[in-house]
Amino acid sequence: MGEATIRDVARRAEVSVASVSRALNGLNNVRGETRERILAAATELGYVPHAGARSLSLARAQAIGVVLPDLHGEFFSECVRGMDREASRRGYLLLLSNMHDDSEQAAVALRAMRGRVDGLLVMAPHIPPESLERALPAALPVVLINAPDEIVSRPSLRLDNRAGAEAMVRHLLANGYRHIVHIAGPEGNVDARERLQGFRDALAALAPDMPVRIIAGDFNEETGEAAARQIVASGEPCDAVFAANDMMAIGCLHTLRQAGKNVPEDIAVAGFDDVPLARYLALTTMQVRIAEIGARAVSRLIDMLEGKGPGAPIELHEPELIARATTAARAPVHG
Repeated sequence: MGEATIRDVARRAEVSVASVSRALNGLNNVRGETRERILAAATELGYVPHAGARSLSLARAQAIGVVLPDLHGEFFSECVRGMDREASRRGYLLLLSNMHDDSEQAAVALRAMRGRVDGLLVMAPHIPPESLERALPAALPVVLINAPDEIVSRPSLRLDNRAGAEAMVRHLLANGYRHIVHIAGPEGNVDARERLQGFRDALAALAPDMPVRIIAGDFNEETGEAAARQIVASGEPCDAVFAANDMMAIGCLHTLRQAGKNVPEDIAVAGFDDVPLARYLALTTMQVRIAEIGARAVSRLIDMLEGKGPGAPIELHEPELIARATTAARAPVHG
């Protein structure tokens, strides 16, 4: 005997195929007694709804589109891990795409998702707000992650980057560091811009006489390595480095040690994000809880798809300082 069909269930329960479909899809326009009879018939026959047919009957793909700046690196893999866990728990699949550093590529990636997904999660801190807003499909529910704060038309999850950077500067000053260099992220990236502003604001408020030293970076290990070489070659006083993300901090840490510098005795090093590798390198950082934010973004989007409303327009997440060995307190200097 072949697999049971929805028509078999309808015959066994003595109802229409449409009633079976409504009952099995959880719709509430089926009487309780009828629903119980249908469920009992489905159980007796071992009927398993066909996923494709179910999505057609609900006019849903049961899929969520995820568009990220990149798919490489620990930050993005952690974010996707959290998204996938929550999506699977709630019966959805993820379709992934990346947009690199290009507004045109962002528009192409977003267009490619139309008709294939029920909603979109978009992380685009590097795309100008007007370009991003223009590229977002009007008919699809969208949740933004770390989008520029000028975009208020869609619900979003954002990091309090300024507060995170200020907390790190406060920590370094409290531990006795007085010559702090900041390795900044890409100029057009909203996260990098806010972390840089938080660094500047904290120094202005807490150590106004301290020089503000910035080295440009791009969130990759190589620019952290280059920054470390620049710091060593310059001969200028530097007893701490605060990188705008962990990958630059890790590159800097590696190169400083190769140059014979002891960390933190000669130069302390701190990052931002708390990627999994940071713990194994005893790197002080600001913990973003990347996987949790990914899961939360999925939860908000599915709630919207299920008619529960978008919730607060902006959900702000404040990073937490994780102090480790790379910024241990300096021994007091005795005169």
